[in-house]
Amino acid sequence: MRLDPRRAAYAYLSWVVQGPCAPLNELVAKVGVEEAARAVRECELPAPLRKRTEARRSLDPTTAHMDLLDRIGARLVTPDDDEWPHWRMLGFGGMDVRRDPDGAAPLALWVRGNGGPLAKFTEQAVAVVGTRSPSEYGGYQAADMAAGLVAEGWTIVSGGAFGIDSTAHRAALAVEGRTIAVLACGIDNDYPRAHGRLLREIARTGLVVSEYPPGVEPKRYQFLARNRLIAGLSDAVVVVEAGLRSGARNTAKWSRRLGRPVLAIPGPADSATSAGCHQMIREGEARLVTRASDVVDEAGPLRLDLGVDPGPQRLTDALRRDELMVYEALPSFGSRSPRELSEASGIRVADLDAILGRLEGSGFIAADESGWYRAC
Repeated sequence: MRLDPRRAAYAYLSWVVQGPCAPLNELVAKVGVEEAARAVRECELPAPLRKRTEARRSLDPTTAHMDLLDRIGARLVTPDDDEWPHWRMLGFGGMDVRRDPDGAAPLALWVRGNGGPLAKFTEQAVAVVGTRSPSEYGGYQAADMAAGLVAEGWTIVSGGAFGIDSTAHRAALAVEGRTIAVLACGIDNDYPRAHGRLLREIARTGLVVSEYPPGVEPKRYQFLARNRLIAGLSDAVVVVEAGLRSGARNTAKWSRRLGRPVLAIPGPADSATSAGCHQMIREGEARLVTRASDVVDEAGPLRLDLGVDPGPQRLTDALRRDELMVYEALPSFGSRSPRELSEASGIRVADLDAILGRLEGSGFIAADESGWYRAC
């Protein structure tokens, strides 16, 4: 099989630098990717670029990598391709790469999955991230948030890790939504190992993405660089349970630097797993959110007041106040008993029957043996 020379050049350079490299991006922009690849192979390079390329410049596993992509149903997406998320990458243009070299845009992205074009998948996307050891409360909030965002038409982006990441991915899959897992290793590497099945399920209907070529094993510093891509491919980052020092807060930092909203779900006042969320909210680094509609208000397109009443914009806009309180008390994913609904909505159990009857009659909710749930 004869390789397209430009794609082969991107693959080779991606292998050589393995991660963000601003000097290489500058060289490609100046002379083109094929000439940049030739220079890396054959020429004396400036010190910053020589340092990043010296160890692997004489090695070129491009043919093996491309053969592997064919076997696993994957592809290399470059800035030449229609599915390259050009709009998403604009944010990296304003990064000060001298202060933080990891702030460079990815040279290319290795993509595995049948969900569709990467650019299309990220047109409307929100990252849901958090601790790898969530409480029951945190797991519930992550699943409810992800399912709620999917219902609003958003793609869920996360890192495929234990805890909040995997909960968000699974919730999106459970409601047949779109989800993207961004890895800190090659897309042929199921990491963590226990999530091999989950990553295959994501690839079946969504996308698994990495800037690291096949065969690359995960390393600690790669996770920090990976976090900028989670933020970069998203309209906003939602943090669900994070300690004072955590990878989720690192993702939130990248989101702020890229000019994207950072949103945080509060937890119990004395919860160590929510201490990072509380600190970000307190210090103005994140906006408090509690439901998917809050996130859509922050991450969605601007709504201009044109002085005209457009009428109801959502189905729920037509509900009465008590009906809306009950409807909003129902999770986006799962069900609740009347007593749980009473506690969540603040409406007495004795008054719920009539409200539930009206909502059921209007098609907003339904019930089964587990309780009441949203029908739309």
